[in-house]
Amino acid sequence: MEEIGYELDASSYAEAPNQYEDIFKNLMLNIYSCYEYLLARNVLVPNNNENRIRDILLEYLKNKNIRSEICIISGYIFEKEVDENTGRVDIKIRDVNEFIRYEEHDAYYIIECKRLDGTNGLNTAYVSDGIERFTTNYGSARDQAYYSSYYAINGMIGFIVNDINIHNNMAQIGSFFNEIERGKLYESNHANLKLYHLMMDFSHNLA
Repeated sequence: MEEIGYELDASSYAEAPNQYEDIFKNLMLNIYSCYEYLLARNVLVPNNNENRIRDILLEYLKNKNIRSEICIISGYIFEKEVDENTGRVDIKIRDVNEFIRYEEHDAYYIIECKRLDGTNGLNTAYVSDGIERFTTNYGSARDQAYYSSYYAINGMIGFIVNDINIHNNMAQIGSFFNEIERGKLYESNHANLKLYHLMMDFSHNLA
């Protein structure tokens, strides 16, 4: 298979915390390469089942050949629906080499997945049930958000299930997004936290 991923090098980022951003950004882009491979195979997904779309994506992210030759994400463990503070996260990602090096059980990334179709309902949910899971404190633990953020970096994936202008829709969701790659990858900065937002357009691959 043709290698189309972005090379990851995590050999030295423990000594330079700002490099966590680059590592995770490249990881998100490599996940996008897996999505592109999925689309090229004309895989169909349901338009109203966020968890099933995530599960289909994870099938490809966990495939040994695809991981090493398409996505270039060898060395990462992907888990779904993991208990986290309160609630369950969509995808938990652990860097195997990082864990072996430091044996930190809390050292992992989180990705929350949400459907988007251009409507106010799903746009609002992207914030209230997505972004705010990383930024909103709960209960008496004022310094603890719903989802943890060991590296101060986490991500979201928007599953686009309607033929919309993705970039314009991001602007409708909020003015806090910074464009990295138009219609594809964005970032948002919050208190002590950065989120990367990856947009996957499944609007022409709906079952």
